[in-house]
Amino acid sequence: MIVIPVAVALPPTRQNMRMLQSSAVSGRVIVVTGAGGPAGRAVVRRLAADGARVVAADVRPQHWDGPNVFPAVIDLLDADGTRAWADGVAAEHGAVDGLIHLVGGWRGAESFADTDLADWALLHDLLIRTLQHATLAFHQRLRRSPAGRFAIVSQPAARRPTQGDAVYATAKAAAETWTLALADALSGTSAAATILVVEALLTDAMRREAPDADYSRHTHVDDLADAVAALWNRPADELNGRRLDLTGS
Repeated sequence: MIVIPVAVALPPTRQNMRMLQSSAVSGRVIVVTGAGGPAGRAVVRRLAADGARVVAADVRPQHWDGPNVFPAVIDLLDADGTRAWADGVAAEHGAVDGLIHLVGGWRGAESFADTDLADWALLHDLLIRTLQHATLAFHQRLRRSPAGRFAIVSQPAARRPTQGDAVYATAKAAAETWTLALADALSGTSAAATILVVEALLTDAMRREAPDADYSRHTHVDDLADAVAALWNRPADELNGRRLDLTGS
């Protein structure tokens, strides 16, 4: 089966997103990779507050307050280690109902001619290799879940690259392609793989540091977290292989 991606516009306002929310994630076991970054922390907080059991994974130890969060330290560049960790998560929690992959990074150049392929090597590992190892480790468990959900965060550059974003856009495009292949593997099940598209992410700290900056094209990390939680409120066939546009364009 060929999965044809369709962009669906979802206005990225917290009020609109939360209108869609209920306790659909309550009791779900959801793994968040890249949990230590601003987006990861927002997603972990939101899912845990809604009653999910959240495995918050990062390459470095992280401190978490409150219930329902189970910290994990994992190097997703280690394929064998990632598979063993996934087995351990399933054994400890009994199931895996979601994998939200938020390992990210950015590198760019002033022009195409200035592109440094060392940046490609870095982004290949961060944006592609970690994704491959994580999904290969967890996808069978997502298939078996009654409501398995997978998501990455992408960027319009994956479809509309600029010369200075050559390595970043290429890595994002590859990550999207890998996700669509996973979506095909999940077709016909109760699981779904989804691409969430943002122009840039915004935190409260950014607003405090530069209150007069133009953030009109940014998506707040809390709105991203709302969109992630909403994935469990929609049928798999509405989400699988889709690009959900959170840019508001």
